[in-house]
Amino acid sequence: MVPRFLIQRLTPYLGAHIRKNQRLLSSSVSAYQEASSSLITPSAGIDTIHMSDNCIRRMKELQEPMEEKMLRLSVENGGCSGFQYVFNLDDKTNPDDRVCEKEGVKLVVDNISYDFVKGATIDYVEELIRSAFIPKSEN
Repeated sequence: MVPRFLIQRLTPYLGAHIRKNQRLLSSSVSAYQEASSSLITPSAGIDTIHMSDNCIRRMKELQEPMEEKMLRLSVENGGCSGFQYVFNLDDKTNPDDRVCEKEGVKLVVDNISYDFVKGATIDYVEELIRSAFIPKSEN
């Protein structure tokens, strides 16, 4: 569980970050740039972010028409309910990003959001009313 004081300190930063970087899953388009990033290997343990087989399968389907796309996960202000997870397709990394790769699929998370999701498994679920990437925490 994330300490309350940390959430209170990060809320203003995340709000500014959200307004500056508003991207939707279906509309994230930009030129591919090489950027330095730290690579997180799937075997790194609890401090990594894992991807389920369903997540890998769906990302491979999405990558077919759009080579070089990565799944970007960020944590944003969710109003009175706290924080929400936002997934986008992206083709670039930023210097402060962490990249997890499995079977050729890349998951990108900025350093601030990483602290909220490390140890989680990203899954892709298909339900009657929606289909979505979701983080599942072991805690």
